[in-house]
Amino acid sequence: MRHQRIGLILLVLTVLGMATSANAQVNPTTLPADCYLFASFRGNGDGLHLAYSTDGLKWTALAGDRSFLTPTVGGKLMRDPCILQGPDGTFHLVWTSGWYEKVIGYASSKDLIHWSEQKAIPVMEHEPTAHNSWAPEVAYDSAWQQYIIFWATTIPGRFPAGETTGDRSGSVVLNHRIYYTITRDFQTFAPTKLLFDPGFSVIDATILKDDAKYVMIFKDETLTPPKKHLRVAFADNIEGPYTNLLEPFTPPGVWVEGPSIIKIGDYRYCYFDMYRDGKYGAMRTKDYKTWEDLTSQLSFSARDIRHGTAFKVGRDVVANLMNSGPIQPTTQP
Repeated sequence: MRHQRIGLILLVLTVLGMATSANAQVNPTTLPADCYLFASFRGNGDGLHLAYSTDGLKWTALAGDRSFLTPTVGGKLMRDPCILQGPDGTFHLVWTSGWYEKVIGYASSKDLIHWSEQKAIPVMEHEPTAHNSWAPEVAYDSAWQQYIIFWATTIPGRFPAGETTGDRSGSVVLNHRIYYTITRDFQTFAPTKLLFDPGFSVIDATILKDDAKYVMIFKDETLTPPKKHLRVAFADNIEGPYTNLLEPFTPPGVWVEGPSIIKIGDYRYCYFDMYRDGKYGAMRTKDYKTWEDLTSQLSFSARDIRHGTAFKVGRDVVANLMNSGPIQPTTQP
């Protein structure tokens, strides 16, 4: 009997210890001052998934890889999510809301857990034949204290170059160019303009402010003959013109998409979706001419990562996400 009581006591203590460990809160000071988050989606566009990293190579899914936000606008998809933290600390999220939409999705958050009401921004409603609005991204123009949102759209017949060399969507040849709009408050938006026309179909542009230059990484979407690789262009202003196109830097013969570029230490890390191979890749550079392949060192705890965006945050943001427990996506007024 005495041994049974001792065994019961030990069992209770063990259970209590496990519960205490499970409920332990992450202390932000145990994390580096600078951490990184990776926003992505699953399947056809189920919602916002987040992972964190302290070195830019090992990524751990947050909230058990459950979605932090379920899409409700446009075609009610959330593909290609891009998150930017503004100067006031607010996170701004834009995404592809449908395959053939003239709108893109938008929402904001202070903590990446509680989100504003979702909005459909009608970026291409003024173009009667616009076929789509794909892979929007948002960047901040500190010189003018405004945000630039940019994306890829096909307008059939608008650009002769590339009209016969792209993929098809039904009877439409996909011949994208990069368009943009400007906003200060995400309430009013400047008229849409053309941002980048390299003379061929281009999608999945991303922009990094690097010292005095703006660097654009983009995908050459040419199908015939196959390109499907990433290239770099440069500009003195965020609105372009983007010129001095460098040669492709991603592995030859590998089809990639969805580039995202951030600064980590002395390097610029570029992540990309190797979608035909079912995995993610990464390369880094100091000068955009010489690249080191890091794909073999890259790891994600979650599977089926699709077209993600990496961004730097403070450790308090990551600790709060880690301590939030099971995610119940919410919308705040």
